[in-house]
Amino acid sequence: MSDNEVTPMSNEIGLSKDSSDVVDDKQIIGRKIWRIVPYLKKYWRRALGGVVTNGIARAFDLIPFVAIGMAADYYRDELIPDSIIGDFVTSDILPSLGPMNSVEFGFGFLILMCFTCLAIFQGLSNQLWQSTAYMAQHDIRMDATDSLMAMEASYFETRQTGNLMSVLSADVAQLEDIISDASTSMIRLVMTFATAFGIMFWMSPTLAVILFAPLALIVPMVVWFSTRVQRKYRKTRESTGGIVAILENVLSGITVVQAYNATSFESSRIGRQSGDYRDQSISAAFVRNRFIPGIYVVAGISFGLLVSAGGWVMASGEITVGQFVTFLLISTRMTMPMFILGMLLNQLQKGEASSKRVFAIIDLEPSIYDKEGAIELDGPITSISFEDVSFSYPSSEGNVLNGISFTASSGDSLGVMGHTGAGKSTILKLVERFYEPQSGQILINDININEYSIKSVRNRIGFVSQEPFLFFGTLRENIAYARDATDDEIRSALETAGALEFTSKLPQGIDTMVGDRGVMLSGGQRARISLARALLNNPDLLILDEASAALDAETEKRIQQSLFGESNGGKKRITIAVAHRLATIRNSDEIIALVDGVIVERGIHNQLIENNNVYASQWSIQTGEIDS
Repeated sequence: MSDNEVTPMSNEIGLSKDSSDVVDDKQIIGRKIWRIVPYLKKYWRRALGGVVTNGIARAFDLIPFVAIGMAADYYRDELIPDSIIGDFVTSDILPSLGPMNSVEFGFGFLILMCFTCLAIFQGLSNQLWQSTAYMAQHDIRMDATDSLMAMEASYFETRQTGNLMSVLSADVAQLEDIISDASTSMIRLVMTFATAFGIMFWMSPTLAVILFAPLALIVPMVVWFSTRVQRKYRKTRESTGGIVAILENVLSGITVVQAYNATSFESSRIGRQSGDYRDQSISAAFVRNRFIPGIYVVAGISFGLLVSAGGWVMASGEITVGQFVTFLLISTRMTMPMFILGMLLNQLQKGEASSKRVFAIIDLEPSIYDKEGAIELDGPITSISFEDVSFSYPSSEGNVLNGISFTASSGDSLGVMGHTGAGKSTILKLVERFYEPQSGQILINDININEYSIKSVRNRIGFVSQEPFLFFGTLRENIAYARDATDDEIRSALETAGALEFTSKLPQGIDTMVGDRGVMLSGGQRARISLARALLNNPDLLILDEASAALDAETEKRIQQSLFGESNGGKKRITIAVAHRLATIRNSDEIIALVDGVIVERGIHNQLIENNNVYASQWSIQTGEIDS
């Protein structure tokens, strides 16, 4: 199976499954993390600048050691070999300072210049790479976010919100660390070793080979480490997502937790998830802490051989004492990059685990999307029809809707009633194209809804859900959500929704904060604000899913008069209302009664009462009498 393949699920409609759901036993370092590279190509000039400046910094980092070795030879034998450094320190432009002649001053001045240039170019390199990382991180997060928001509703029914949040926050942040820190470390490592080897090989090929040959032992160590730790890091990332998911659930439902005295229960759940993260982290650390000490051993072998062989090579006349000093100093400078290698591989493995989760989301492909050549719904919605529509949820065994057919035209109000699970809300979700039917078709203006672009259809629909959701922010931001609106337009929507009276009494009016999910408002107030949000766009089709469930009878009556009085509120809109409380839909132009996804009766209120069937039975239960 390829990285981007989606595992098919038999008999499941509209349920996307991504590659993160598939257990991958092949642990190959960098297989996923290399997908970061295309995001860097966009900023290739900045990234190239980071590489070049880092290379220059590494040169200025090592030149002082060459100068120190040459100074040692000069102080011992007054020998200065022909070289760029030798020409510089013997230049006539360098002054003598007191007891120091120009050569002595030149060595000190050269070292000062090198460290100054090191600081400048290293700072430039860090700035270039870190800014590249932040820009790439933004692009990756936006791609993952856009991919998620394009998914159909069924995808989110099978995922925990906290887990997805963990991917978009912690995992994406981990990739930013890879670009800014790991990439810088990798460049530094390569540049340091390449520059050091070049300088050393120029001075003494024999000692260079003696020093670098044992370092080849690191290669099998890297393979061993990468093939064992990656799975463990993947599990730690999954455990992190699990912790975030539980915490998000607990904090969102804290009132329920406290009401049921479930704090100990939830603490135990969090403890089990956190304990799993702890155990996985300890297991990964066990592997990591065997790898890094191995690097110390390899470094000890290399440096030990260098010191041991140095005397023999000096005796042969291949190098001077000063050059051997340079070898020793550069070898100590190489110690840190070798240890950085251990941390770098550890970071890359963490990044690989995060990459799998992030790019699994980016690779998602929705099952509901605009078909090629989709047309725009430019004009108003004048009719909507269901023709023999059947539908089943991915998780359901049978159909929720069976052969549903109805039509509503401009100015019509359609009421839908039935017991819980009868399929009422499903009708509304199909209109919004949150799902697609298995058979039959839905027509808007006598054209299959699938022929239109999703965005153009939804732009003409006002939707009020059964559980109205308010975002953290002000009333104004929630009512005018995702659109520009004047105060007069907001006021008009509030008035129609029956919310103007209570909002005008708030301390800051429509600029009052509503809290997380609208917690500072009552259920009825949230419902009215949600209705105002739907009405602000002046929709052609208004969909109400138990929108009045949290309203008192008086408020509901006022809203109905506002919505449906005077020819549907002065606008020939279509209204489809789902309700358990039949008083909500009593005055509808047509009422359909659902039983187990089948329309068992239809008509106006008086007709259905006379039929003495499902509707009449429910009316009698709710009112205590048959009222005609």
